[in-house]
Amino acid sequence: MTLISFVVPAYRVQGYLRECLDSILAQPVTDIEVIGVDDCSPDASGDILDEYAARDGRVRAVRLDRNLGLGPARNAGLDRAVGEYVWFVDGDDWLVPDCLVEVAERLHTTRPDVLLVDHVRAHWDDTVTGSAMAEVFPEPTGPVTFRLRDRPETLELLHTAWNRLVRRQFLAEVGLRFAPGWYEDVSFSYPVLLAADRVGVLDTVCVNYRQRRAGAITKTQGERHFEVFEQWHRVFREADRFDAGQLRAALFERMMWHYLTVLGNEDRIPAELRPTFFARVTIDHARFRPPGGHRIPAGVEGLKHRLVAAGQWRTYSALRATSRTGEKARRAAGRVRRRVVPPAKATVRAARDVALYGYHRAELRRPLDENLAVYAAYWYRGYACNPAAIYEAARQAAPEIRGVWIVRRDRVHTLPEGIEYVVAGTPAYHRVLARAKWLINNVNFPDSVRKRPGSVHVQTHHGTPVKVMGLDQQRYPLGAEGMDFTGLLRRVDRWDYSITANSFSTQMWERAYPAAYTTLEVGYPRNDRLVTATTQEVLRLRAELGAGLGEQVVLYAPTHREHLPGYRPPFDPERVLDAIGPSGLLLMRSHYFHDRDRRAWPPAGRDRIIDVSAHPQVEELYLAADVLVTDYSSAMFDYAVLDRPIVIYAPDWDAYRLTRGVYFDLLAEPPGPVARTFPELLDVLRAGLSDSVAADHTRARFRERFCALEDGQAAQRVVRRVFLGDISG
Repeated sequence: MTLISFVVPAYRVQGYLRECLDSILAQPVTDIEVIGVDDCSPDASGDILDEYAARDGRVRAVRLDRNLGLGPARNAGLDRAVGEYVWFVDGDDWLVPDCLVEVAERLHTTRPDVLLVDHVRAHWDDTVTGSAMAEVFPEPTGPVTFRLRDRPETLELLHTAWNRLVRRQFLAEVGLRFAPGWYEDVSFSYPVLLAADRVGVLDTVCVNYRQRRAGAITKTQGERHFEVFEQWHRVFREADRFDAGQLRAALFERMMWHYLTVLGNEDRIPAELRPTFFARVTIDHARFRPPGGHRIPAGVEGLKHRLVAAGQWRTYSALRATSRTGEKARRAAGRVRRRVVPPAKATVRAARDVALYGYHRAELRRPLDENLAVYAAYWYRGYACNPAAIYEAARQAAPEIRGVWIVRRDRVHTLPEGIEYVVAGTPAYHRVLARAKWLINNVNFPDSVRKRPGSVHVQTHHGTPVKVMGLDQQRYPLGAEGMDFTGLLRRVDRWDYSITANSFSTQMWERAYPAAYTTLEVGYPRNDRLVTATTQEVLRLRAELGAGLGEQVVLYAPTHREHLPGYRPPFDPERVLDAIGPSGLLLMRSHYFHDRDRRAWPPAGRDRIIDVSAHPQVEELYLAADVLVTDYSSAMFDYAVLDRPIVIYAPDWDAYRLTRGVYFDLLAEPPGPVARTFPELLDVLRAGLSDSVAADHTRARFRERFCALEDGQAAQRVVRRVFLGDISG
């Protein structure tokens, strides 16, 4: 028999849904089922649910044909549940590892109608705050159950559906379901407690309640927050139905706390709607105030209650403004105390920087140049990657737009002939950054770059991620040493568009870089050339590298390990060349982070081993190569576009995924054969296992997931949307 049915509604949670499902399915309790309900989500949430259902028999995917909202979506899952208990877990939250052991034991021991479990708020900055359970229940309740009238303080726990498991038959008997609209938890969670004969409490943290930086209803302004009133009206109707008159005072106090919490949140109620919301609170205060009186909080909160009762909005608003002004003053005083006094004498370089900063600010006051686009790649290393492909497409489709590249002084010589450029750090650099309407980069521009009204920032990225990125790196401190996550988010907030090559990248970037940008899931512009290259072009590129028609060209392109400076996978190029055979040619390319430390990449010792680290266009190396050998580099996703053999050489996989963090199991879903040791790599190359029927099937699955959009038209799609305003797709 199934003990627990997890109902997981999904709407715009594609960046978090995998973590949620994995946290449930990895629990060491097997008598469970997961019912994932796609509430007609416009993102890939439904596809993710289908994917999990296809590979795990415990998962069922439900697709709704129109968006109904969280409450009806939960009802749809409830209607299909067969478990003794139902647990409604939101798709952007996740369970604590192994928590289900204690949950199952408590369910078997006490057979409650409702079991309340503890949670923490997991904030986007990787901080965690506890719940109120320890305050509400300072002494552990243990394996006992009670009725709400005996422990009315239970109402002070957060009124969500996901912090309680409910006996399914009990729900059917009392006829409780979720209502439509926002704040649907209110009219379900409180009545569930009112109706239950056996309420249990497990003071074990089971749920990570994600506090999203962007995209949550609690951070969305609008009049829909007025729906909280009708949800509370339902609570009092249910209280009458369950004859819970003795609890009306406790319910009233909780209602007032909730109303004032919503009113006080500037992220929810716009300024122009606050007087109306306040008036509605005053009406409900008079309507539901218990005849026998109620407890009024002490201090400022009590004063707020009295002002609500009297309908004194102006005084209430003034009190609120005074309180906020005092808080801002305290924060400002703290900043003053922490300020570091600068040195008395400035260096020549500092003086120059001050002058340039002043020049930059002066340029910011001039109008935007509506026909200027600024391009950059890899921290100004030169002309490359997605920005270069977009630049070429824009020259054809929007020739009236002037494209200017930013480049480091020591990389100017790498620019193709005819490319207009400015050198980083010069007055011309500050001028174009201040005045360009379009700014296109595959990494972030420096913090000094301002987002001007009317300007358009395009973040193209530079790969499909294997390793965790952005905010997700907070969980892996070895790989995030020295990172300023607050500064990172300020930079992300400048993005207007984020270019992705596949749905997987879209999901991961949404989680790693939460902000209000628009995702353009169109394929990677830099990969267009891999699709459109002719046979003659491939032969020419091979000839330039010294490779003839019948020769086997192997490209070795490992990624770097920022958590292990100077680390190189064990790799003997001489032995690799011998394994390839007499017609082999080995190309070796270091990661671009090592471009100033050539000692980290030993020179080749034979004619058939070529160091191609300095080659300006990695796409040309892909086109010339017959086989790619890599580890955790995004090169595998790009090279897979060519549908040529790929070998994964992952000698430090276990250490890498634990210390640096990864988004998917590369060993379970590789693009080709996997070698865990150098001898295994040699065996793969000698036996030709990279070009076998099994390898073809593996690569086909990989390509279906990651390369479906790569049709040679990605750059054109970006140009049409960004520069020409074409939103037709």
